[in-house]
Amino acid sequence: MRVALIGANGQLGTDLRDVLRDDEICPFVHADFDVRDRESTAAALANARPDVVINTSAFHRVDDCESEIAPAFEVNAFAVHALARWCAENGATFVHFSSDYVFAGDVPAPRVETDLAEPRSVYGASKLAGELLARQACPRHFVVRTCGLYGMGGSRGKGGANFVGLMLRLAHEGKAIRVVADQILTPTSTADLAAAVAKLIRTERYGLYHITNTGSCSWYEFAAKIFDLSGVEANLSPTTSAEYGARAARPAYSVLAHRALLAAGLEDLPPWEDALSRYLRRRAG
Repeated sequence: MRVALIGANGQLGTDLRDVLRDDEICPFVHADFDVRDRESTAAALANARPDVVINTSAFHRVDDCESEIAPAFEVNAFAVHALARWCAENGATFVHFSSDYVFAGDVPAPRVETDLAEPRSVYGASKLAGELLARQACPRHFVVRTCGLYGMGGSRGKGGANFVGLMLRLAHEGKAIRVVADQILTPTSTADLAAAVAKLIRTERYGLYHITNTGSCSWYEFAAKIFDLSGVEANLSPTTSAEYGARAARPAYSVLAHRALLAAGLEDLPPWEDALSRYLRRRAG
């Protein structure tokens, strides 16, 4: 396949480049074009002539989205619609990534793809809008909801660009670390997600998918496991979402069931603890 990969230097993009290395990759980063600029985006894609366009770009600063509503929707929805339309008009498959934050998180059971999405934040609303526009504009689409991503790309030299890196940096600095214990999720390795997506896009079973590692934990339990597996002593304590006081509401329970992935004949991803252990070994090496 000839693949246009938007966001090729990000966490997920880095792992997608690795697993798709036998394909012809056309990597694009922000310096090449801004996805909000439809003309430059279309020109770059026309020059690449891809069979598949994979979009990993996002405005994902969740709290900032509450006040920066226009940029959030420009990147997470309107640009996605333009990419999907370009794919439909040029015979390409469109792959786009969404979030567990499209759910309210008020149901304490894993959500399936057909469950009603009711986002509680501007970020979640912008991601849901992007999903719907992608699915409406391009019949040959894979829209992938995922959760709690971390990966090697961008995790070093940027002050801890993912949760794992942030926790380890704060512990190294001797900081007191408070992490919410009342939000349940599934931490997901971008390496495992990328491997699953590389298989999925060859099935031609287009549609909406939930793809995460398996199992669940609170953010506090995630942090504790990071320190345990790393052999790091940390001044870690639990807190509540109310006490933490983030501007944007987060879902209290956002574990995703993988019904569509299994129906497509693909295997579930490994448990999140196993994925985290492998990631920490790579990071230490």
